[in-house]
Amino acid sequence: MEARLKSGLWVSAVVRQCDQAARPAVVLRKGDPDSGGIVVVLRGRAGLMALSQVRDGEGRLGWMRATGQGPVDQEAADAYVARALKRDPDLWVVEIEAPDLVPPFEARIV
Repeated sequence: MEARLKSGLWVSAVVRQCDQAARPAVVLRKGDPDSGGIVVVLRGRAGLMALSQVRDGEGRLGWMRATGQGPVDQEAADAYVARALKRDPDLWVVEIEAPDLVPPFEARIV
């Protein structure tokens, strides 16, 4: 099983990584600092895409395209985040500027 990094630490590291790359990133909602789930909203030229943190059957970290394969508008992204928050009140929400909708961090898309 893969070692797990605390959610708050992961979010801080990604925001710092984005800052160093001159890529705007903002924490829209702070969740549980130890084990809260994470949703990353990528803001691109063509729209937005929400990625939801998931674990596979073996416990490895992955990311699911929560709003579908292609970009969506602000309303659809907000609706997904609202539904996710109803399921998990400990959720972190991070928005990152990603013109090409590619996450600026290592992400295994499942």
